[in-house]
Amino acid sequence: MSDTVQVSIDEGVMTVTINRPEAKNAVNREVAEAISAAMKELDSNPTIRLGILTGAGGMFCSGMDLKAYLRGESPFIDGRGFGGLCSAPPEKPLIAAVEGFALAGGFELAIACDLIVAGDSARFGMPEVKVGLIAGAGGLLRTPRLIPQRVAMEMALTGEMISATRAYDLGLVNRVVASGGALNAALTLGRVIAANGPLAIALSKKVISESQDWLSNQMFTRQEPLLQAIAKSKDAMEGATAFAEKRRPTWQGC
Repeated sequence: MSDTVQVSIDEGVMTVTINRPEAKNAVNREVAEAISAAMKELDSNPTIRLGILTGAGGMFCSGMDLKAYLRGESPFIDGRGFGGLCSAPPEKPLIAAVEGFALAGGFELAIACDLIVAGDSARFGMPEVKVGLIAGAGGLLRTPRLIPQRVAMEMALTGEMISATRAYDLGLVNRVVASGGALNAALTLGRVIAANGPLAIALSKKVISESQDWLSNQMFTRQEPLLQAIAKSKDAMEGATAFAEKRRPTWQGC
């Protein structure tokens, strides 16, 4: 794994830290490749239940490394998009722990995650228009699905930032904590999730993520095979048995 991205695993939670504080954690090719590799490990390793994406030095991510871009470096990974994540998030849950700025590509990395925990001094924005670019790594696509369209439009056209509190009020952020506490709060949230059935977690994410595009008269039909799969799983039997026996379940992920 690259030194520009640090990965640790504890109690079933993988923490992926962008480690370029001297460059405000801007994403270059090396960072993108390392995040992509971490996401593959997250999904393929059955001992890992979910991931957390964060940044070193009190900064989440300032976006694409423009100096590397001018050198011809691409932070887009085939099949996974910007930062090795934005076009193809992992199947397992991913939490963004945001301190400082989540701007441009950094904002797009954050909203590619399933949940966001932010320090109260964090700022979010799509300033691409200020340098003649657009938020093409998911900002223009995901933001209007997450917050009111007119607010998303204003963010995209002005390039101005919003505060963590404003992001929380809009429903973009799940939890706001004291500055410096985002990672610990994300770890606490992650351990709560990791204690639940891994198959149920993955399928819950799948339905919520994909059903936004399902027609209302088809949504229960499309959910049915997933529901049947979980109902027949070993984890469902174990969960019911553990509940009856008043003990913690031992999940198998199948």
